[in-house]
Amino acid sequence: MLLRTVVRSSSASVLLPLLVGFVFLALGDDLSAWVTPHYWPSATGNAAFALPFVSAACAAAAAWEGARLTKGRVFEQTAVRGPVGITLPLLLPVVAMGLLGILVALFTSAVAADVPLGLPHFGILAVVLAMLVANTLVGYIVGRVMPGVLAAPLALIGSFFVTAYPASWSTFWPRYLVGGGLSSCCSVDTTIDSRALVGTAVFAAAVSCAALTLIHFRGRAVPLGAAAALVVGGLGASWSMVRDLGPEPLQARETRALVCDDAAKPEVCLWPEVENPETVRRDARAATAKLVKAGLQVPPTLTMAANPGKGALKLGIAPNPRPADIAGGVASGLLPEPPACALNGAPYPAAAAAGPVAAWLYATAGVPAETVAGRFGPQEGAFAQRVSKLPPGEQLAWYEKNRAALRSCNTQPHLSIPGAKG
Repeated sequence: MLLRTVVRSSSASVLLPLLVGFVFLALGDDLSAWVTPHYWPSATGNAAFALPFVSAACAAAAAWEGARLTKGRVFEQTAVRGPVGITLPLLLPVVAMGLLGILVALFTSAVAADVPLGLPHFGILAVVLAMLVANTLVGYIVGRVMPGVLAAPLALIGSFFVTAYPASWSTFWPRYLVGGGLSSCCSVDTTIDSRALVGTAVFAAAVSCAALTLIHFRGRAVPLGAAAALVVGGLGASWSMVRDLGPEPLQARETRALVCDDAAKPEVCLWPEVENPETVRRDARAATAKLVKAGLQVPPTLTMAANPGKGALKLGIAPNPRPADIAGGVASGLLPEPPACALNGAPYPAAAAAGPVAAWLYATAGVPAETVAGRFGPQEGAFAQRVSKLPPGEQLAWYEKNRAALRSCNTQPHLSIPGAKG
């Protein structure tokens, strides 16, 4: 059959404009809301948000194609090509439709991220393509055993459920079998964990091989057993890779991409995606000087790395920070890490001090009062302003006492202000 004939008669040709419109119009806000500016892995990961919707469309279109072949009794006739040879040309337009849908999603995310000239994360795209192929083949098999009017909606709903809903489960590893969690990639200091990619790719390949086995040998007992063994084997292999992953499949970005400047103190290390790096370094050093003047000890290096090493302070800013964000990013690095009791729901007496201490640090670093109040609340902002009016020595003593309390599970905070009434 000629390619133009396949394309013209394929249900994918009818669905393609509907799918593109759905991705662009219905998913556009979700694809662009949380993307990290100027960072290609984030734009690619956010595009994977469309995977459950696109894969469902592929499964439904493939189911319709399978039902058409069954209704036409194609496989009951003498054919030169085998079942797989007949099937694959009909499914290529379906996979192409899905890939175009994902590319539209990638374009939407890339525009929102304002990424520079470069390339997307090919590992994420490869995994997404593998999932599209797997869903297409399984949808086709559903169409081979059911009438199209039933097979298409069943494949649509089933595919969406399998690819979308595991991300909402409290058990994390199932989402990494079906490409879930990729849309959480990535903040500028992280990248996707390769285990999530390999786990999804292995399971998708196992499902695809099982589907091809059934397509070629049909539903006899031995092929059914072989297909089941492939799926179970793929499930076990994937589980062994992804079982230890948390809710987000991320890992720290390699620090060799950091651009460091030690022309003045402190040394400031920024990711190449940061806008106006000279302005960021200048404002970060100005905030550091204010904190040092207040008596705080600031390490000699400010870095945007996910895990600052010894002698370095985390500079928590986005690639496109405002001036207040830069000072706040320096101040946030001085906040103590919460103890285990604060993370597991156990009693944590010092919790009441977290807001006032953070507000005071931000104000001391030079963040405007209205910004501090907007971030931590009017009450915390006003409290920080009252503490800032104390003599420097008393401010520092107040901070050190509460900092020690915040690092403990059984120490009461010191929220009274010396010399203040009420």
